[in-house]
Amino acid sequence: MLDSHCHLDRYEDAQAVAAEAARRGVFTIAVTNLPSHFRAGLPHVRRFAKVRLALGLHPLAAAEHAREISDFEALLSTTSFVGEVGLDYSREGRETKARQLESFRHVARLVGQSPKVLSLHSRGAEDDLLSVLEEFRVKRAIFHWYSGSLKTLGDVVAAGHLLSVNPAMARSRKGREIIAQIPRTQVLSETDGPYVRVGGVAARPWDAALVEQHLARVWDFPLEQTRAQLWSNFMDVVGQVKTDR
Repeated sequence: MLDSHCHLDRYEDAQAVAAEAARRGVFTIAVTNLPSHFRAGLPHVRRFAKVRLALGLHPLAAAEHAREISDFEALLSTTSFVGEVGLDYSREGRETKARQLESFRHVARLVGQSPKVLSLHSRGAEDDLLSVLEEFRVKRAIFHWYSGSLKTLGDVVAAGHLLSVNPAMARSRKGREIIAQIPRTQVLSETDGPYVRVGGVAARPWDAALVEQHLARVWDFPLEQTRAQLWSNFMDVVGQVKTDR
């Protein structure tokens, strides 16, 4: 099972969640919001063979970017996974658009030069984000929890990027409409836990099973074939980089 976008460091019981995910065989990409969070998390994830810590520079943490960007550069060579990074032009992020764009252009330039498994935040900024990826020739990026227009979704798919889907998307009408438009070879499972809720509690990495079940119904596939397809898609992305911790 795959959880391609989970904030392990945001759980109160992060070590217990990671241990249970490992017991259940879930391969988890633990995204972070800032390089300082990545650095703090490294000692804690090393003992989990199926957890990969991703180096983040979250757009809604733009106020911290100026003092964290040098650490992002310094730490980039220590991981093959980058996220959560991107742009957020919602009401919450509108005032920091210029800073976000400056930071993301810098991240995209670095990743264009040294490919990584890249998990992207794109709320309200899908077109600008796609344009930056194209400018710096970033391939096979992962749009986490896409919520933009179907027209731009078509552009994302045509550019060869992937989209990661979580249980909240599978529950909402717009989310299901988006999921239905994603080619089988360009979709991944995620939870975005603990921010997504399942049954009134924070989603855990193994709740990616709910995404598998939804996709199996949409594709009319057996569950095991659906899981195999998702893993194949992920390995296709991993194949573009030399993955390590």
